[in-house]
Amino acid sequence: MNEYCLDDKPVRNYNREMAKKQKKKPKAPSSTIALNKVARHDYFIEDKYEAGIALQGWEVKSLRDNRVQLKESYVVIQKSEAFLFGAHITSMTSASTHVQTDARRTRKLLLHREELNKLIGLVERKGYALVPLALYWKKGRAKLEIGLAKGKKQHDKRAASKERDWQREKERIFKHG
Repeated sequence: MNEYCLDDKPVRNYNREMAKKQKKKPKAPSSTIALNKVARHDYFIEDKYEAGIALQGWEVKSLRDNRVQLKESYVVIQKSEAFLFGAHITSMTSASTHVQTDARRTRKLLLHREELNKLIGLVERKGYALVPLALYWKKGRAKLEIGLAKGKKQHDKRAASKERDWQREKERIFKHG
């Protein structure tokens, strides 16, 4: 039902129309918990693997609150099992009052036997390193992305930095030119 004003033109209800236009879906939260940017700077990443992590309850709560750091962490294979060393998960004060927490405890990684056997061969015989790249949620479970990596030399790091700077400069030139 349109309302009419004095000059016989329909009156539009702008508030209702604007409200319809402004309804937007809320953005889904990012599934990424933590990234290890240093790893991509220090290593050539040859291959990537996804591993589950055996966590305690207080650690899961801390991950949901993004209280984790992968910067100094690394993966070691001992007795045919993979472990995450050096990852720092800070406990929440309200989450763990009755449990003794250790922020840097060793955490077991959950991989398939075939993947473990392949990684053992590559690490022991070919001199690769296993580096954690990212920690993220997948179907409600925490997953760790592991990179099979070779270390970069100092001149490789400089070349990568120059290449990155040149790409940035090229984009700037095309944008303004």
